[in-house]
Amino acid sequence: MFNTLVGNEQVKAVIRRLMKGGRVPNSLLFAGDEGVGKRQFAFEIARTFVCTSPTDLTACHVCSACKRVDKFVLPTSDKGEDFDRVFFSEHPDVGTVVPFKRNVRIGSIRSLEREANYNPYEAKARFFIVDAAEKMADPAANALLKTLEEPPPTTHIFLITSRPDSLLPTIRSRCQLLRFAPVEADKIERYLLDQRAFTHDEARIAARLSRGSIGRAVSINVEKFRARRERMLTVLRSAIGNIDRAELLRISEEMQDAKNKDSFEEDLEIIETLIHDVWLLKVSGDPARLVNTDEAEVLADLAKGAPDDLPNWLAMTEKLRQDLAVNINRKVATDALFVAMAG
Repeated sequence: MFNTLVGNEQVKAVIRRLMKGGRVPNSLLFAGDEGVGKRQFAFEIARTFVCTSPTDLTACHVCSACKRVDKFVLPTSDKGEDFDRVFFSEHPDVGTVVPFKRNVRIGSIRSLEREANYNPYEAKARFFIVDAAEKMADPAANALLKTLEEPPPTTHIFLITSRPDSLLPTIRSRCQLLRFAPVEADKIERYLLDQRAFTHDEARIAARLSRGSIGRAVSINVEKFRARRERMLTVLRSAIGNIDRAELLRISEEMQDAKNKDSFEEDLEIIETLIHDVWLLKVSGDPARLVNTDEAEVLADLAKGAPDDLPNWLAMTEKLRQDLAVNINRKVATDALFVAMAG
């Protein structure tokens, strides 16, 4: 079981024990960072139940039931009412509730309540996955409570969240918690090599940048990342040693171009990793823990002339990222950040 899933061996062991004892809870809360595999684990549990040819509590992955479990067609509509239902996969006993924009709508939860009371159509149990469960407002969460308190014996409800503390305490108390950890970089690198046809160089960079998220690693375009990283390295070169404020302001303006608008926050994230790497080399001189391992020599040169207030650079950059949640002038904020870094 779970041979196709990467990392979180402790979670795998817990689920195996539950399944072996026939004690899989009717309500489970899958909590952990985005992209660590929570939904895949939920689907794998469902697949094990619906599989027509399981072996030792392991789904075969080749029967029709297994293949249909995670095949969904979700709406692209801008109408909220189109999301007021459970979306079933090609298997009629596996459904999901998905948020509309920033909210899981109460209509979708009420639909789940109704569907949860039906007997399974093909399998021995039905499964309902609530994606981004932290996006349930209080009315939707309260509507779910009764079903969580007294779920039908053949119904399992799995809540997926990256922010469990945002859920109502009454919701958390009615679910058994499975807490997922970030996946180790070496395991992500191996997955990218074996399953995603990354080159060794691409896999190493993507794994280091992923922060333990397989989903994030898979989405990284290494070629585009390198181009953006080179621009951020120019920022550090212009802020350390030979100060070039004109170049810093030019790059700040370039970051606001329409073609770069969507990558603005990623650029800030990239410069954070570079500053952290320079700080690490300045303090310890140890390149083994770098994120940008392929630029170790460049970063080591920067570390030689780097000021002592690199932690403050990180704090300022992180504050700018947080301020993006409000309506700030990005150009003015970026100019201020880069000029402050130049001293």
